[in-house]
Amino acid sequence: MTKIKYRNMINNIALKLRLSGNTISKLRSTGGQSASAMIIGQYRAYKYSKMLMLLAVLIFCLIFFAVDIALGPYDLDFIKVYQLIFSRLFDWDQDMTTPMLVVWNLRMPRVLEALIAGIGLAMAGAAMQSMMKNPLADPYTTGISSGAALGATLAIVMGITLIPGGLGTVFNAFVFALLPAGFIILLSTVRKPSPAMIILSGISLMYIFNAVQSYIMLIANPDAAAAVYTWTVGSLNTAKWANIPYLLEFSLIGGIVLMYMARVLNTMNSGDAYAKSIGINVERARIIVLVTISLIAAGIVSFTGVIGFIGLVGPHIARMFVGSDNKILIPAAGLMGAAVMLLADSLVQIVGTNVPIGVVTSLLGGPVFMFLILRQKKEVW
Repeated sequence: MTKIKYRNMINNIALKLRLSGNTISKLRSTGGQSASAMIIGQYRAYKYSKMLMLLAVLIFCLIFFAVDIALGPYDLDFIKVYQLIFSRLFDWDQDMTTPMLVVWNLRMPRVLEALIAGIGLAMAGAAMQSMMKNPLADPYTTGISSGAALGATLAIVMGITLIPGGLGTVFNAFVFALLPAGFIILLSTVRKPSPAMIILSGISLMYIFNAVQSYIMLIANPDAAAAVYTWTVGSLNTAKWANIPYLLEFSLIGGIVLMYMARVLNTMNSGDAYAKSIGINVERARIIVLVTISLIAAGIVSFTGVIGFIGLVGPHIARMFVGSDNKILIPAAGLMGAAVMLLADSLVQIVGTNVPIGVVTSLLGGPVFMFLILRQKKEVW
């Protein structure tokens, strides 16, 4: 290994592991096998600590999952919930008892919807923040939430749906949520969109959609306006088993694509110029990530309404513990978002199921987010 290549390798490891200046000097001075052993040891310790973090958050998700199911008018305990779940899984044809009916038919769809929505929104938020290199970005940055709200408002208030039937509101919200992404993709054919241009375009569309929605709300009857308001703040009260495959499809496929693009996102964090210098088509990569994020967010929002803060606070909390490597950050953010959603839904069950979960996520996430930001001493961006 030449001296220049060795120095570059040390710099890359130092950047990834955030090594101190003294440690970097030791690595450069030792050379040979001892330096390689030190580098490998540091990197293994780094990866091991991040895997432990993922495992810890996964355990929290499993705990909150059972607690959320156990809460409600019909009293269940934590252990009983998992006993009923595994009993049903290993003997699907058995006669269902009352507790099993409560778990599987009444509470499981809602909790699974919260779990999947939290994972999808937080993964999309982590990718959006990395792509935009902006800590304030979230899955709704491009105007997805405003588009979905307008589509749902047209269906609820005016009865204008793109397809007939019970899925009319869902399909309206999904299609209108994708309009901002479609506009930005169309814009990219005319000129290469920068992160600032994408954000500003999304804000412009957001104001347009909000203006049209506000006018429709002014002429709506009170019952329809109340239904639109509940939808726009996010709710899991309409959760059912039929929704789960759609939500899982959007989150799973979208998550796989984002994990595949993680290395590209890491490179883009170093700047567009550097990414282009090593052969990455930055504009194409940004469009792929944007389309994936839009599909995840639109698919989730169309079923749950606009649940705020999960796509912002989940990635930030995860980044403070696992760093900015998207190969670890994206799954960590997904688990963190799921944990926050399950905790918020547990609080909804305690307060009362008429409280929209979007209200609880904002009340819960806002102070926590502020506390973590003020407590953070090192720069995570």
